[in-house]
Formats: sequence, C-alpha cells, structure tokens
Amino acid sequence: MTSRLMLLDTASLYFRAFYGVPDKVRAADGTSVNAVRGLLDIIAKLVTLYEPTHLVACWDDDWRPQWRVDLIPSYKAHRVVEVVAAGPDVEEVPDPLETQIPLIREALAILGIATIGAPEHEADDVIGTLATRATLPVDIVTGDRDLFQLVDDERDVRVVYTARGMSNLEIVTDEVVVAKYGVHAAQYADFATMRGDASDGLPGVKGVGEKSAASLLAAHGDLAGIRAAAVAGEGMSAGVRAKFAEAADYLDVAPKVVAVATDLALGEIADAIPALDEAAVDRAREFAERWNLGSAMERALTALASASHG
Repeated sequence: MTSRLMLLDTASLYFRAFYGVPDKVRAADGTSVNAVRGLLDIIAKLVTLYEPTHLVACWDDDWRPQWRVDLIPSYKAHRVVEVVAAGPDVEEVPDPLETQIPLIREALAILGIATIGAPEHEADDVIGTLATRATLPVDIVTGDRDLFQLVDDERDVRVVYTARGMSNLEIVTDEVVVAKYGVHAAQYADFATMRGDASDGLPGVKGVGEKSAASLLAAHGDLAGIRAAAVAGEGMSAGVRAKFAEAADYLDVAPKVVAVATDLALGEIADAIPALDEAAVDRAREFAERWNLGSAMERALTALASASHG
C-alpha cells in the first residue's frame, strides 16, 4: 500500500454527520449521539475508499481567532452567540451537537486517531501546516472551498470535497479548480479574497464577482499584480480601477485573513494509523455499547484495522 496522509476538517464532518443522521439516535440516558455515530461512519467510509496510512483529525482550538477579527471585524460575526473577553467567542452550535463534541473527542482517542489543534488558530490552519510540511501524498477532507488553495498536483495534495454529500465525494485537483472557477489552485486565495464570502463575513471587492475575479487573475497573475495595474491604470477600465481603489482598506488586510497558515509549530505528530491491541478494541466496543453507537464503531474498527495492516 502506498503511504498517504488524510487530514480531516473535523468540525466540517461532524456538522455534516449531525444533520445527516436523525436525532432520534440517542444513548440510554437520552443524550443525542447522531453526530458521533455519523462521524464514525464517515471515517470508516473515507478510510475504506482512499486507503490512508496516516490520519489526523484537525481541530478548531479557536474557530474565530482574534487576530483575524482584528483585521476584519465582520469575520464570522454572524455565527457568534456569546463574546468571550479572555478566550474564543462561542459559536452558534445546536445544543444536541454541543453535548456530543466531548464524546467525539473521546471516540477519536479510543481509536488512536491523532486529534490536533493549535491555540488561536482554526482547523484550516492546522491542515495548511500539515499539508505543507508533509512528505507523503495528502488528502484533505472538507466541505470548505477555502482549502482549495492548498491543492498542489506536483506534491499530490488534493481535496476530498464533501459539499455534495458523502455519496457524492469529489476529488479536487488543480484541473478541477480551473474547470470550476477559471483559476489555478495557487490563485484561489486571491480569487476568494476578491469574490468575498458571506458565510465567513468577508465582503470582497464590491462589483467583482467570480467571473471578473478570474479574468483579472488571468490577466495580471495575482492580487498584487491586479492592484498594481489598478494604480498604474494599465490594461484596466476606469470602473474596475475605482472598485479596487474603494476596496483598498479591505484588500490591505484580507489576504492574511483568507490565507490558511502553513507554518504553525505543531511538533511531531503520531499520525500513522495504529494497530489497536485487544484491550483497545474492547474499550472501543464498551464505549459503543455505553453510548448506543450501533455498528458504526465496528465499521470504523474494521476500516482502521485494514489500513494499519496495509
């Protein structure tokens, strides 16, 4: 088996699991466990389909880092339900999912899956760092288009895109990014900066949509080149130049917000899928019994055992 690293955008997947599995799935004490059960099935499917030898569940230690908010105050602002002065703001998460997050952490630990976060950073930044420093081919599993910026055909870094559901997974390579948006993956962060993203509270450049952003990148290479051309008045209409002049303050800071970090100090990570001993398997089964996870834990154990044995 060829060695391959799989990086999970964990929150993206457990939200998908929560909304994809009926909430009637509960433990004996009434606790909802649909997200736990669904995530285990997602992991089993991904490991079976793509045969990673190494696996990391990347975690949002801070889903809305203050340094990003300082640059763009509207960043993810509509998802905040409580502002916390000395720590991460509280994200809007359905109560039945909130109670399952500790169980998800426990299930991942029982299975020996490395779960990695970083202070003041999002899971995207952990993914960016691990994908950039990897010496193996990488599959990034996410429903977030922002991570298309990490796609690198030369290094065999690709995205397994989940937005259309687990039965319609899409492998995103540079060719796919070009076909979808008319830009290369290396240009995607600049493209996203100009287009904006309402779901992340990024306003973009007013009047510049996907098509015009792609055309500008084709003509000028990157955002710096576009801004230079706008100032110099080279190959650009007065109307477009005015849009970039008006958005100057936003464009001074947005690239840092949109770009995922690639240089976090994460240290060495035991990311190889482990071969669980009998005691560990028993613990996993006891956990599944206690929390009414049905056969989802067995499917995860079977998939991971196959991966660890190569």
